[in-house]
Amino acid sequence: MAPVSETPLPQDPAPPLRRNRNFTVFWLGQALSVLGGSITYLALPLLVLDATGSIVRMGLLTVVMGATGILTGLFAGYVVDRTDRRRLMVACDLGRAVLLGAVPFVWLAGPRLWVLYVLTAVVTVLKTLFDVAYVTSVPALVRREDLAAANARLMGTFAVGTLFGPVAAGLVTAGVGAAWALAVDGATFLVSAISLRWVAFGPAPGRAGPAEGGTGREGVRGRLREVFTTGFTFLWGHRLLRPLTVLLTLLTFLTMGATDLLVFRLREDLGRDAAVVGLVVAVSGLGVVAASACAARLRRAFGFGPCWLGAVVLIGAAVAVTGTSTGLPVIAAAAAVFMFGMTLGGVSSMTLRQEVTPEPLLGRVTSAFWTVHNAAGPIGAAVLTLCAGRWGVTPVSLAGGVFCLLIAAAGLLTPLRSARSGGPSAPPAAAGPGPGAAGAAGADTGGVGGAKQA
Repeated sequence: MAPVSETPLPQDPAPPLRRNRNFTVFWLGQALSVLGGSITYLALPLLVLDATGSIVRMGLLTVVMGATGILTGLFAGYVVDRTDRRRLMVACDLGRAVLLGAVPFVWLAGPRLWVLYVLTAVVTVLKTLFDVAYVTSVPALVRREDLAAANARLMGTFAVGTLFGPVAAGLVTAGVGAAWALAVDGATFLVSAISLRWVAFGPAPGRAGPAEGGTGREGVRGRLREVFTTGFTFLWGHRLLRPLTVLLTLLTFLTMGATDLLVFRLREDLGRDAAVVGLVVAVSGLGVVAASACAARLRRAFGFGPCWLGAVVLIGAAVAVTGTSTGLPVIAAAAAVFMFGMTLGGVSSMTLRQEVTPEPLLGRVTSAFWTVHNAAGPIGAAVLTLCAGRWGVTPVSLAGGVFCLLIAAAGLLTPLRSARSGGPSAPPAAAGPGPGAAGAAGADTGGVGGAKQA
């Protein structure tokens, strides 16, 4: 197999962000897709809850989504690093458009949960491949000094989705059912696929070429070693990415099931209808808007570490308030604080990873990062929903808030506490397994909702 360079390669000159046509088309083209993703974010759990009335069944959907994402993450980075990223993203968009568009027609014959679980798994495979390609394409479109601002702008498109998507999902669900809301999301992926045809990603110098090494047993073993260990090795060898991955894995244990707790709290504990649930989730998008607007400035002012650890504290406080308050304005405000923390943390960690990772490794490192920290998500979602079904949302939410504070306290004992950035280049690290490797270890946003993973 051809060796992979371990040092970042110079990027082709790009215009400033405000005059960067390729990035602008890329950014705006995803806005409608993210809006549709936010519809699915609410419509899927509502579809299961309306059919079964069970938070455990609703939580199982989250478990299927999380587990499939983890398995896909084991090879997604390898695929992204060795294929045309634009063609891959277009194919993933078209696949999701067909699958989600078929849901209402399947549902006409009556609820079939097993079909929904299978469809969710396939859509998650396509989403994971798309998201890895999406995030790793940004450094090829903008200047290094524009990375944080570009990531914040992409998070801003998620803000648009979280503001208007849940409202649309609530209205469509209340009017014609959650299944048709999913079909609307399918249509937005067609728009995304079309828009990508006008984005010129340009050549990616230094990217790994097609796999070499023959088709024999040794060639297959070599490719498997690269798929499973290259990204892990780089993560574990970096002084900032290592503690970040460990702490975010713990955080994802809580955050992947947070949406299920919120939906169940509003629908079952407080007796609110789908339109109100959509409105509360939409208000939470204000937190994404605020974080997207100030994330780059906060990171420049305080540095990566304080921003990320502060975001964890905000997340914990919001989870505790959401599960204990009975007032809709307070719950909506807490949900907005939750999303502010998730967005600030996501922008900070995504920018750090893009700064320190060599471009030829970025797909595999991103995939490994997501796979590792998302590994706890399905387990956490299952534990949270089972505990909430037995003891109620309130004690589970309080415990979740304390858990986040403990994560932040642990982060103060690592290099994250004073880290401002990842430095101008990646540190030396083995590009593959071998005696000199630093070791191997298991979206940035903790796997919540339909956001692009950071």
